[in-house]
Amino acid sequence: MSDTNKQAANEGSSLFPTYARYPIALVKGEGSWLWDDQGNQYLDFMCGIAVTNLGHAPKPVKDALVKQLGELWHVSNLFHIPNQEAAAKLLTDNSHADAVFFCSTGAEANEAAIKLARRYQQKVKGNGRYEILTFAQSFHGRTLATLTATGQEKVKEGFLPLPEGFRYIPLHDIEALEAAITDKTAAVMIETIQAEGGVIPVDPAYLAHLAKLCKERGVLLIFDEIQTGMGRTGKLFSFEHYGIEPDIFTLAKGLGSGFPVGAMLAKGELAEAFPAGSHGSTFGGTPIATAAVKATIEMMLRENAAGRAAETGEYLVSELRAKLGGNPFVKDVRGQGLLVGIACAGPVAPIVAEGQKRGLLVITAGPDVVRLLPNLLVSREEVDQAVSILASIFADLTAAAQLT
Repeated sequence: MSDTNKQAANEGSSLFPTYARYPIALVKGEGSWLWDDQGNQYLDFMCGIAVTNLGHAPKPVKDALVKQLGELWHVSNLFHIPNQEAAAKLLTDNSHADAVFFCSTGAEANEAAIKLARRYQQKVKGNGRYEILTFAQSFHGRTLATLTATGQEKVKEGFLPLPEGFRYIPLHDIEALEAAITDKTAAVMIETIQAEGGVIPVDPAYLAHLAKLCKERGVLLIFDEIQTGMGRTGKLFSFEHYGIEPDIFTLAKGLGSGFPVGAMLAKGELAEAFPAGSHGSTFGGTPIATAAVKATIEMMLRENAAGRAAETGEYLVSELRAKLGGNPFVKDVRGQGLLVGIACAGPVAPIVAEGQKRGLLVITAGPDVVRLLPNLLVSREEVDQAVSILASIFADLTAAAQLT
């Protein structure tokens, strides 16, 4: 490839142009704050898209990682890994799950959930079921199976043919749900809040009906907790808000405080479907990764991070509604815990860009929703600062007619 073509492909970078990157290079983080290579400081209300749930570089997690780095990095899952056992026990002791499979990413966790559901139906129950039902506007990952499971066409363009065995249901349409479940249905996969789809909370009554229907018809219920899990919504896992115990649920993002790790958890009777050799992951549950998981969960429990997220989230939403309520561009403020969306009457990219100029990092959730994801230990003073910046941005851009 010529130098000219290389420049055109990625503006001189050796990286694939996969990401539409902001014009900022971040080099340091501590708590709720980030600094770029020019010395500029930012209040972080993105958390790496709900990853650094305990803030940047939390000391107990850092100490655990430094200790493990001095001892052992990788051995493969052909051996027992004490950190992995300890991290799994923390997860099962604090949930209804009985078995944990560690992997490296959220997409990989969702892949494992899909595979487990199909294999359980086919090898354990012997019924041949294979279809996975998901919902319009959902997001479940970027691998071929998980992008196929995603209920958004934009992530599928150019990747045909897609794997078979996935169908989509309009969210909150009970008749469509009941009609969609057939003798081919292995599982239904759902997010309690469609974070990437616009911060859309699922109605509790609909979730209750879904859980009841799955149980009656022998269909497994999978909760995708990649973004909503690990305290983000005000409970350690979001399904705790609804009194529902999914057969399978998946975690990643906040599970390792920024260290890449994912997990698929399930009820004990499903473990039979994953005997030795049925699934695997080279980097799943390494000594380093599970040191991060163990330290993260211990700190979350010790600091009551989920409870603090619930309280601070209520405060954040109330302040946003008070400060933005009169702005004609703002349609709604919604969410749960510290997963909050500001739904707007038009594109919100100018708000995100202006926030960066004023020292506040936020992200979109679709073209017309500003998504706020501060760390779970964020202070009220930091919330006040973020709300003040946002209020001034909305007021200034609306007055200048840059928001339409």
